Amino acid sequence: MKSIRTTRHIGTLIATIIIMTTAIYNVEAEDLLPGKGVVIQPGQENIDGENFQTIIIIKALKELGYDVKSVQHTRYPVLHVAIANGDITFMADHWNPLHQAFFNEAGGQDKLIRSGKYISGCAQGYLIDKKTADRHNITNINQLVDPEIAKLFDANNDGKADLAGCVPGWGCERVIEHQMDAFDLRSTVSHNQGEYSAIIADTITRYKEGQSILYYTWTPYWVSGVLVPGRDVTWLEVPYSAHPNNVDTKLKNGKNYGFEANTQMIVANKEFISQNPVVAKLFQVMNISVNDVSAQNLKMKEEGQGGWEAAERHADAWIKANRRTFDVWLNAARAAI
Repeated sequence: MKSIRTTRHIGTLIATIIIMTTAIYNVEAEDLLPGKGVVIQPGQENIDGENFQTIIIIKALKELGYDVKSVQHTRYPVLHVAIANGDITFMADHWNPLHQAFFNEAGGQDKLIRSGKYISGCAQGYLIDKKTADRHNITNINQLVDPEIAKLFDANNDGKADLAGCVPGWGCERVIEHQMDAFDLRSTVSHNQGEYSAIIADTITRYKEGQSILYYTWTPYWVSGVLVPGRDVTWLEVPYSAHPNNVDTKLKNGKNYGFEANTQMIVANKEFISQNPVVAKLFQVMNISVNDVSAQNLKMKEEGQGGWEAAERHADAWIKANRRTFDVWLNAARAAI
């Protein structure tokens, strides 16, 4: 009888250990996957150069257990409104302060949350080919008021400089259009707008043919890996700060390229963030070097393969190379429960 009771006792003990171990495992699994059952809808402008940073966020969210849907693409102004309304949860590429008007018009801090510094040191401005800059001593866009200088960049023989400009709805077009008036460039410069990838491809072709070029661009983006500032092209300064937001655009080094230095931030629906502290913390701590994004954009260009699949391969490679940093983000987010 004693042996039977002992056997039963051991069996009960084993069963208890199994139950406790399972419970502990389940608790640990829940700690590792705090987002289980929560749906997230990302949004993005339809720009290949922004896929990489969006994908890295998506992969982090998925490792935390969130159900992340396919990205919805639309223009920046619509994205901000959709996030404010809760139709989209977040976007990775809010340019602060360039997109301030979009942020305000969508409801501002009452509807949206932006925190952290996802990608810092994003520059914008006007550039021309270095050969023409050196030959004619052109350093400032205000020199294009001179019709003779402007004609150097005339691509369609209408007597005006052709500026490869900004897509309507991106935000940068507001600044360029404002400066066209402020610097009296309307009569000598044409601001060519349309699909940027097509406009800049034509600009690069003309550069390779030895023609003078004038264009707007930003970093991080692959263009500055093909037309390298200081080697192939040079930045143009502006005569003074002239910005639709009435801000001083002079940089700390004393240069003034007409645009403030921007930080790409993650913007999310305020109500969602208030209910999901794990996501709030993740968005706060994530940070990618502007040089890493530029390198990915250039790699995409060199491979001749844009699109989501190429960016996902690059994101996987980046996460593998930066796994410790990636895990620090995840652990910080898990600790916010």
